[in-house]
Amino acid sequence: MRRFYAAAAVIGTLVPWLFFGSFFALNGFDVRAFILGLFANGAAAGFSADVLISMVVFWVWSWQDAQRRVLQHWWLVVPAGFTVGLSLALPLYLWMREDA
Repeated sequence: MRRFYAAAAVIGTLVPWLFFGSFFALNGFDVRAFILGLFANGAAAGFSADVLISMVVFWVWSWQDAQRRVLQHWWLVVPAGFTVGLSLALPLYLWMREDA
């Protein structure tokens, strides 16, 4: 499973950053425009809200799970979530969890 989680983390990083990269190439590093784009219409807003809520739930669950399993590097899922998203944070955590 570690190989699967590692591959999922790599794919989960590259695919979103292809989209993020094209956005930043067109708009520059405009964080305000990026956030407004997340909620540009009902479809985007619903999808964004779903992912953001899922991220918060994942962070709470993984923090508690890491405490029980004594995972030292749990905190890496937080910047992973902020810089890429759940598509990196979740497989990264599952990869770390496989050793515990």
